[in-house]
Amino acid sequence: MDIEARAGDALIVIDPQLDFCPGGALAVAGGDEIMGAIAELAERFELVVITQDWHPRGHKSFATSHDGGEAFGMTEMTYGTQVLWPDHCVQGSAGADFHPGIAATVERASLILRKGTNPGIDSYSAFFENDKATPTGLAGYLREKGVKRCVFVGLAYDFCVAWSALDARRLGFEAVVVKPLTRAIAMPAESGGTTADAAEAEFERAGVALVA
Repeated sequence: MDIEARAGDALIVIDPQLDFCPGGALAVAGGDEIMGAIAELAERFELVVITQDWHPRGHKSFATSHDGGEAFGMTEMTYGTQVLWPDHCVQGSAGADFHPGIAATVERASLILRKGTNPGIDSYSAFFENDKATPTGLAGYLREKGVKRCVFVGLAYDFCVAWSALDARRLGFEAVVVKPLTRAIAMPAESGGTTADAAEAEFERAGVALVA
């Protein structure tokens, strides 16, 4: 893993929360394994941003909010196709808390950005809700801080990390994903392969750098 912090960088740690770790409501295999290394990497960066999924109860992305909805099934929302998830990262719940392995990173983070707070729209990306139009405000914050390059780690590789990195490129930032410090859900993709494969194809098209 070869990544060196430089002037104009921000480390963006995506959703390092207990519900995305083994034993959580939407566990990503091995999600807990990366937390210590993320904390070590964060010490190299002057500017660290952490995102936090922060859903109200009854969020429309939850399978339980739809009659006959099944977790990991699909539904059509006003903004497009939406995966239906198990209830997770509910505001104030233990599962929404950060993993203790990154406690020091949370302590020194410049910004903690809560997303997914709109009950009717999911928010994978750190920059936009899933309508791809409603901003979180992160882009403006980073520009005010003089950030040129965003370095992404966290959970999950093929959803919130990927969407964040792709939006960073769309907004004119350089984007780097440190793959060893992420973990993927790797659902079957409509195009064949998995959602992780689909994310990597999008990375190549968009100019997202991948550190293996």
